[in-house]
Amino acid sequence: MKNESGFCNVTAIIRGDALEKVERRLQEIGVNGISMMQVKGYGEYTNFYNPEGLTSHVRLDIYTAAKCCDDIAQAIMEVASSGVPGDGIVAVHPVGKVYRIRQRKAVGPDEL
Repeated sequence: MKNESGFCNVTAIIRGDALEKVERRLQEIGVNGISMMQVKGYGEYTNFYNPEGLTSHVRLDIYTAAKCCDDIAQAIMEVASSGVPGDGIVAVHPVGKVYRIRQRKAVGPDEL
């Protein structure tokens, strides 16, 4: 993926019971910042026992240097995979710029 800013965003939607293992693995490989939120939705697996048909998952967002994206995606998949439908997805997106709000300026990949 061509990315002139040097940044990417890794977004993962995983099962809640995999969160602790994923978080630990990301810390082991040096990821020092992550955002997490509870989400509901459906995809490959639909919960027909729930009137809404939705399942609960956790969404992770990681902004990092582009050179680290594939390693992060692989680490998430290694520990979050149970082999059962509904394990989730990982997406990697190029990022144009990253700004630090406190400093009100753009930062480089080595400054995150």
